Amino acid sequence: MRTRFCGEINQSLIDEHVVACGWVHRRRDHGGVVFIDLRDREGIVQVVFDPVAESEAFHVAEQVRSEFVIQVEGKVRARPDGTENPDMPTGAVEILGKKLVILNKAQTPPFHIDDEDVHEETRLKFRYLDLRRPFMQQKLSIRAHITRVLRRFLDEHGFLDIETPMLTRATPEGARDYLVPSRTHKGRFFALPQSPQLFKQLLMMSGLERYYQIVRCFRDEDLRADRQPEFTQLDIEASFLTEDDIMTLMESMMRQVFAKVLEIQLPNPFPRLTYQVAMARYGTDRPDLRIPLELVEVSDLMASVTFKVFSDPANDPRGRVAALRIPNGGEIPRSAIDKYTEFVGIYGAKGLAYIKVNDTQAGREGLQSPIVKFLPDEALAGIVSRTNAQNGDLIFFGAGKEKTVNESMAALRVHIGHDLGLVEYGWRPLWVVNFPMFAWNENEQRWTAQHHPFTAPATDNTELLEVAPRDCHSQAYDMVLNGTEIGGGSIRIHRSEMQLAIFRILGIDEEEAKQRFGFLLEALTHGCPPHGGIAFGLDRIAMLMTGASSIREVIAFPKTQTAHCPLTDAPAIADERQLRELGIRVRSADFPKVS
Repeated sequence: MRTRFCGEINQSLIDEHVVACGWVHRRRDHGGVVFIDLRDREGIVQVVFDPVAESEAFHVAEQVRSEFVIQVEGKVRARPDGTENPDMPTGAVEILGKKLVILNKAQTPPFHIDDEDVHEETRLKFRYLDLRRPFMQQKLSIRAHITRVLRRFLDEHGFLDIETPMLTRATPEGARDYLVPSRTHKGRFFALPQSPQLFKQLLMMSGLERYYQIVRCFRDEDLRADRQPEFTQLDIEASFLTEDDIMTLMESMMRQVFAKVLEIQLPNPFPRLTYQVAMARYGTDRPDLRIPLELVEVSDLMASVTFKVFSDPANDPRGRVAALRIPNGGEIPRSAIDKYTEFVGIYGAKGLAYIKVNDTQAGREGLQSPIVKFLPDEALAGIVSRTNAQNGDLIFFGAGKEKTVNESMAALRVHIGHDLGLVEYGWRPLWVVNFPMFAWNENEQRWTAQHHPFTAPATDNTELLEVAPRDCHSQAYDMVLNGTEIGGGSIRIHRSEMQLAIFRILGIDEEEAKQRFGFLLEALTHGCPPHGGIAFGLDRIAMLMTGASSIREVIAFPKTQTAHCPLTDAPAIADERQLRELGIRVRSADFPKVS
């Protein structure tokens, strides 16, 4: 139906007869001549209809409206002098329309395709219209380019693209599963996979050695900008590679993606930070290195002060007192400091102490703050020295439980960095390594896996693991880019006795382990090779590389923050006949009525 896409019509095609198809982006009537901006996936081109030259086509052109689907035949010509549009790739030419066919009419759309200020609920309800926007199509086009480069790289490095099951059984991955009732096995349920973790390990046990898959995964959890109930990840596993081997290979892959898609060179090699250093300096295991602000530990300086707000957490083994120096922050008004205090309260902080540094040579007299009077000279001098404070700086303090201080001060660091324009331009990838093997769950009073229960510890000593789980580290690694974790992986456990030991520490006894993971434990006894892997969040990578504000912008048909699809109105009430076949009865009294 077409000989050329709209976006490829340029000066090299002048005098060529072309046929183009697409949507009417805009129609204008200027002094009896009709102009139509015709849009398809590749761009927009102007078509001119002259009543004298082609009266029949002109008559049809008068009838078209926005978003009509049309086919145009005509001759490419240079635009008259003074009418060129340098903002359009096709702005130097136009099509003189000879024939116009209306392929389909369209009702007046609920929003104009050019309008960027449209409520997200409306955009998602009419997603097929939203996706007609050039900037949305560009995002999905970039995403497709990313996947092509990823596949090509992995194919060239000996990885096999292998599919794993969508219907499986629930596994402890840290989030709730989506359950699928079985009609043929009433009372039993499949689970949609949170990841292909166990299956890709079984592929390594099968001798396939290198596997990858671009796969849909599902997690029934609360949503945010970079989460969806269904998402896509690039899943990778390899045998006979060390932790360093995998990280080096994945770095190379990511550098190639940025070079091919954005023509940007990422650093070689990526810097590596241990989990402990990342938490100490940034309060998070996914630091944004573009922001040149760091936390400074001052707990030791506060251990003997009489000011209990500082001394209590300083003497608590699970507490922390951290300082954050803001260069030239003395100019921040008190009203802004009050807002920052409210901000850290979101993360559980009970307050936000601060000191303005007016004159470092004047000692106590050169510092301005309500807390200065509670701190001895040696503590104040230590704070100024350790933070390397200069005249005109502002120092914020976080004090309390280590988890609360880390979360609140990490968020404050990023918030202030953006507020003050301190975010450096560019891309700052890094690896975070040497994670703790376990995390203590205060609510349940038990150990949980920091990553997942199939991650290999840094030691082969099972007795040491069970005696001192708090001190054990894992062979895990996360790739972080500009403050977003885009990939995480680990070396896996490849011996059954180690896997059983990890299960015991997590409160899973041998009987339960065999019931839930018997197939894995048995497979580990049949010659399992050392192996490891990683999974990358494809949605997150596309979000960052396209400059989108959330992953919903790079997913064709995403859900809302409440996991609802406005387009199809899913989830929906199930038909009674379907429920009977599945042996399920819904207790309607437990749910609000649907209006």
